[in-house]
Amino acid sequence: MKYEKLKIVALLFLSSITLQYCSDAENDSNEFIADTNTFSSFMNFSLEASNQGPDPALGMAHAGNDSTVTRKVYVKDGQDIVNGKYPVGTVIVKHSMNTDLSVNEITAMVKRGNDFNTEVGDWEWFMLNPADNTILGRGGKDMMNGMCNACHSANASKDYVFSK
Repeated sequence: MKYEKLKIVALLFLSSITLQYCSDAENDSNEFIADTNTFSSFMNFSLEASNQGPDPALGMAHAGNDSTVTRKVYVKDGQDIVNGKYPVGTVIVKHSMNTDLSVNEITAMVKRGNDFNTEVGDWEWFMLNPADNTILGRGGKDMMNGMCNACHSANASKDYVFSK
C-alpha cells in the first residue's frame, strides 16, 4: 500500500515537471505569423497618432514627408509595451496619405517572435496595398535592403517603435 502511494506521488511529481517543461517550450516558440486578414480592417484598430507635416525622423524611408501628408498610426487592440517590450502578436500600421492621393502608403510592423528578426526585437516589416490592405511585401532584416532595421534600431529603448 505504501508503495502504491509513493508511486502515485512520484507520478504526480513527474507530471507536474513535464507540464512545466511543455509550458516553457510553448513560450519559447511563441510566434505570430501575420496574413492579409491581420490588416484587413486596420482602420478599426486604435488610432494612436495622427501627424501632419515633415518629420525629421522619417527621412526618405516613408512616402510623404512633407506638409501635405497626414500620417495615422493604428495599433491593434491599443496594445501597450509590457515590461519594456511589446507582446508577440502586436500589430502597428501607419497610413500616410494626402488629399489628392498622390501619396497613399501603408506600412506595418508585427511582433512576430520566435527569434524571427533578433536585431530589432523580432519585428517583421510590411508594405500593404492601399487599394485592399493586402500584403505587397514583407520581411525581416533584409526588408528594403535593411532600411527598416537600420532606422528602427535607433529606438531600441521603446522596443523599436517610434509612434507610441
